[in-house]
Parts: sequence; structure tokens; C-alpha cells
Amino acid sequence: MPLIKKLLAEFIGTAWLVFGGCGSAVLAAAFTSKGGALGNGVEFPLGIGFAGVSLAFGLTVLTGAYALGHISGGHFNPAVSFGLWAGKRFPASELLPYIIAQVLGGILGAGIIYLIVTGKAGGYTIDPGAAGVFATNGFGSHSPGGFSWFACLVAEFVLTFMFVIVILGATDDRAFKPLAGTAIGLALTLIHLISIPITNTSVNPARSLAPALFVGGTPLAQVWFFWVVPILGALAAGYLYLNFFEPTREIRSQEELESSRF
Repeated sequence: MPLIKKLLAEFIGTAWLVFGGCGSAVLAAAFTSKGGALGNGVEFPLGIGFAGVSLAFGLTVLTGAYALGHISGGHFNPAVSFGLWAGKRFPASELLPYIIAQVLGGILGAGIIYLIVTGKAGGYTIDPGAAGVFATNGFGSHSPGGFSWFACLVAEFVLTFMFVIVILGATDDRAFKPLAGTAIGLALTLIHLISIPITNTSVNPARSLAPALFVGGTPLAQVWFFWVVPILGALAAGYLYLNFFEPTREIRSQEELESSRF
């Protein structure tokens, strides 16, 4: 597959992830209505909440993986690209182009959300001082639940580590690959169910950078954290899977020999 086609797939897939996941958080998570069938001016919730946002992120990855995974591998995440590189599933020569495509796709996704919210009656306030504003990530005072930087570090490292382990395991030649996209999508859903109150869930540097660019202030100043920590978690996962879970050269040779007999 030509590299340009892979990069276009990563660009579209990451845009879809940010638009679908962050868009659900910005537009649908806390939606309310006044009056309606009750007709008494009471405001009642109609939003999807944390569970809905978690599912939205999982569904973007699941649908993106099945739509574009056969073209680019369906990374849609710089940390995943680093993890697959560390696990020797991805060439170093394509790492930087993939990351550039993912970042640009993420910015497009966030830009579409911005265009939509600015059309809201009464306007949409983007306050750089508010935790989680415009689906941004943060730690300390910018953590939705007020979690310390260390707690956020542990959460982002462990959850990215496990996300990449799931990806490597689900796409292993010994696994049942037709369900790989489902496993990966459900893993991301679970990750969000755990960590939205902690960091607003990153595990994806491109997803973190994109909305922060439209907010500025502290969310943009903290975005380095959501590059460094997820990438370290992904590198650890790739290293561990390669050295402990991949079959050794001797086992691979034996498996190839046995398969050639049939």
C-alpha cells in the first residue's frame, strides 16, 4: 500500500476519532432541555453522560478500524504508532509521517466541533480556566476530579500500556483477527469509563493536542504531559509484548515447519 494512502487513512481516522469522541463530550454529554412534554419549565437531562462519551470514543475506533484498518493499520494515535514500532510491528521510517497525519487529522476533527459550537444560540464559552473545557485533558486543578499530576501520570501510563497490549494481542497472528477491531474499541470504551474523571482521558497525544489548540491557556500548557506519558506507556507495552509474548525464533521455526507438513 503506498504511504500516501496510509497517511490519508490515518488523517481521516484520527479526525473521525476526535470529532466523534470529543464531539460527543462537547455537544451531547450534558445536554438538557427545558419544559418539553412536562410543559412546566423544568430543566431535565437528555445528555449521554460519561458512559455515552466512553462508548462514543470506543465506537469511533471500532468503526475506523474496520473502515480503514486494512489500509493503514488503524493507529489514529501517535502513542499506538510508537507502541507498534517498539513491538516491531511498524517501521521506523513511517513513524514521523504517521504522527504528522494523525495530528493534522485531530486538528480537523476539533475544528469541525468548533465550527458547530460557534453556531449555538447564545454562543459557547471556551474558558481556559475550566477543567475539561472543550474536551481538553488536564491534571491538578485542570483534572475534572481534581486529581494530582502523579495520579494522572499513573492513570495515563497504565491505561495506554494496557490499550497497546490489547492492540498487539488482538492483532497477533495467533489471535482471531476478525474480532480485533471489536476488542480494541471495547478496550477504549473501558479506558474512558475509568479515566474521564481523572484526566478527561487522553491515551492519545493527537486527541489531546487538537482541542487544546482551540482553548489555549493551561490546557495547551499541560498538553506536553499527554504526549510524554502515553508514549512512555505505549513504548513499555511494545517492549514487553515483543520480548515476553511474541514467539521466539525457535518456536516460530518449529511452527513454520509443522505448518508446512499439511
